[in-house]
Amino acid sequence: MSTSAPSAPAAETARRGSPLKIEGLGLKIGGATILKDVELDVSAGSLVGVIGPNGAGKTTLFNVISGLMKPTAGRVVLDDRDITTASVPARARAGLGRTFQTSSLFPKLSVLENVRLAAQVSLGGSGSLLHFPKRTDAATELALAKLDAVGLGHELDALAGDISHGDKRKLEIAVLLATEASIVLLDEPMAGVGSGDVAGLVENIRDMQRAKGCTLLMVEHHIDVLMGLVDKVAVMYFGTIIAYDTPQRIMENPLVQSAYLGTGSGTEAA
Repeated sequence: MSTSAPSAPAAETARRGSPLKIEGLGLKIGGATILKDVELDVSAGSLVGVIGPNGAGKTTLFNVISGLMKPTAGRVVLDDRDITTASVPARARAGLGRTFQTSSLFPKLSVLENVRLAAQVSLGGSGSLLHFPKRTDAATELALAKLDAVGLGHELDALAGDISHGDKRKLEIAVLLATEASIVLLDEPMAGVGSGDVAGLVENIRDMQRAKGCTLLMVEHHIDVLMGLVDKVAVMYFGTIIAYDTPQRIMENPLVQSAYLGTGSGTEAA
């Protein structure tokens, strides 16, 4: 019996293996331990949730992976390349993309211009705000397609700073779609989003992951939403990962239950 060949994204992720590895990662600031011995091996094309109590170190971990903070121990490996000391732009060129808890959009630029800027860089053009492409070129066509994909095709000329919080989150996803990011970090994408926008945003995230075949890590406090979306869950507690497994096994894990429901002691991480 013959079998069909995998789709292009599936074939590509199959070749990549484990695109992101965190090895013995540690961070100390002023004598306080923020991250300690963090180990994480993320399979290509997977969708991984990162959860933990407030102060467990989730955003700090994302800051280290994305290059905003430098670890004091361990390594960050992207596609078998050690990027521990690489700059933020170098990581972006290597295929790492990220959203933040608070919006990182250009509020005084239009919805279209925000995505078009990312598209023109992705297509090899300038990243300067002074060199926008024409409304009819390849970057604009790419931007329009990505905005349609997230349901913002009707907001092209609105200023990014004027649209709703839920639409800002959709716009950030459209920006990521317009880049060549193969590994995407989403930091609390549902934060501040109205209940009526959550389902649509979840579908946007699913569509992005499927369409790009990318590997996606997501910090999210909406546990019910996250558990129905991800393949695996990494649980952080006091700056380290105490469990990494499927959503069902994580929910049944007594150590995880104790971390969330118990009282623990020690110095909390940021």
